[in-house]
Amino acid sequence: MLAILFSILLSLFQVDASESARLQRLVEERESLFRQWQSSENKKSGIFGNRTKKDMTETNEWLERIISKDNQIIEELKLSGSIETAVIGQEKEDYKAITMSLEQDVQALKRALAEKEKVAQERLSDRRTFEWTTVIFFLFTLGLGFWIYKIKKRS
Repeated sequence: MLAILFSILLSLFQVDASESARLQRLVEERESLFRQWQSSENKKSGIFGNRTKKDMTETNEWLERIISKDNQIIEELKLSGSIETAVIGQEKEDYKAITMSLEQDVQALKRALAEKEKVAQERLSDRRTFEWTTVIFFLFTLGLGFWIYKIKKRS
């Protein structure tokens, strides 16, 4: 049981590490795109240092790439959340199974304890019966001895 829990925890850390690395890579790519957008924003190739239509189109293309990368990051975060939800659901089921197993063990121990108490009560009852039988036998023997003594004393 512990091995199963350990393997689940280990797989969680591996999944988190690979997801984290992928997410980190996507964020770095977005930062790179943002720097390229900033450089295209400063580009002014028109007459008298003005921006041309081509400059603005290029800037818009960089913005579209950034938005696309943002969407990828959001999808990765959603996937990460759904994986975490699935893992939590699996852990919940594992804990339920462990709890049920422990509850069955407790019930078995309660039954065993009740059985032992029943055996102890039976032995105590047998002992009491033996004690009363011994007392009755002693009193009977005492009475019989007294009766024999009276008969011998009369004769």
